[in-house]
Amino acid sequence: MTVTMAAALNTALHDAMRDDDTVVVYGEDVGKLGGVFRVTDGLQAEWGAERCFDTPVAESGIVGTAIGMVLYGLRPVVEMQFDGFSYPALDQVISHVAKYRNRTRGRAGLPMVIRIPYGGGIGAVEHHSESPEAYYAHTAGLTVVSPGMPGDAYSLLRASIEFDDPVVFLEPKRRYWHKEQIELPVRGEPIGRALVRRTGTTATLIAYGPMVVTALEAADAANEHGWDLEVIDVRTLSPLDTDTLAASVTKTGRAIVVHEAPRFAGYGAEIAATLTEQVFGHLAAPVLRVTGFDTPYPPAKIERHYLPTSDRILDAVAHALEY
Repeated sequence: MTVTMAAALNTALHDAMRDDDTVVVYGEDVGKLGGVFRVTDGLQAEWGAERCFDTPVAESGIVGTAIGMVLYGLRPVVEMQFDGFSYPALDQVISHVAKYRNRTRGRAGLPMVIRIPYGGGIGAVEHHSESPEAYYAHTAGLTVVSPGMPGDAYSLLRASIEFDDPVVFLEPKRRYWHKEQIELPVRGEPIGRALVRRTGTTATLIAYGPMVVTALEAADAANEHGWDLEVIDVRTLSPLDTDTLAASVTKTGRAIVVHEAPRFAGYGAEIAATLTEQVFGHLAAPVLRVTGFDTPYPPAKIERHYLPTSDRILDAVAHALEY
């Protein structure tokens, strides 16, 4: 069947609530409305207002109450309505959620999922197209995942809800309507495992979330130049599957990391540093990055100039091959 990412996520939530009556879903407008992107559509009608409900516009309160719910035996799945709205909850996430297992000397985790629609490409207004992944991946104690395809959206969300520690689940909003031929339910690679989306020998493209499709498009276009590009979907940003990345780059000798967030201190810098440390002797060129620019996210009318494109990726490949 043809399934969109939004539908895959919706099905994952339905199935998780069916299989585990401790799972509760809540956030701003997730109940009756079904969420801004309709990812929670139908949950309240099927499972009732006690298990899927709306909250005030208070992100810190949403995450704070989730901590209490976990301590009472529930598994909350909370939604930050947009990426830029997640920042008021950072104190709860960094100071409490991420540190709870360490604070209890390993005796107790916080099995909760914080869903965050993130990234640009939808023509939104200010504060609706942020890429906050580096904040969360930098925070020890958090597991951070971001699906790039509908099948992974289902699989990773189910795995995140079942996980016994907190997961920040980053949903690429520009891919909510991207379609894939899959049969639900589907269980793919586990949390913590990257995936080779396309094999190749010329160079390795490394992407996650919204840029996976863009990287695959670039790899297809590269055939016209006689380039055979491998595409790695990171899937889990923290912990990072360095083995899969290192194996690919050892084979191809070249790597280009792609993400929407600004370049400086972005998540791609960590990948580049890790590869340089682990496979330096196999590199035929420096690890390159294709990213957003070091500016606040631009107005919708010009976001196409900000976001990485296939052409920008292919330019980086050409530069790596010329080195």
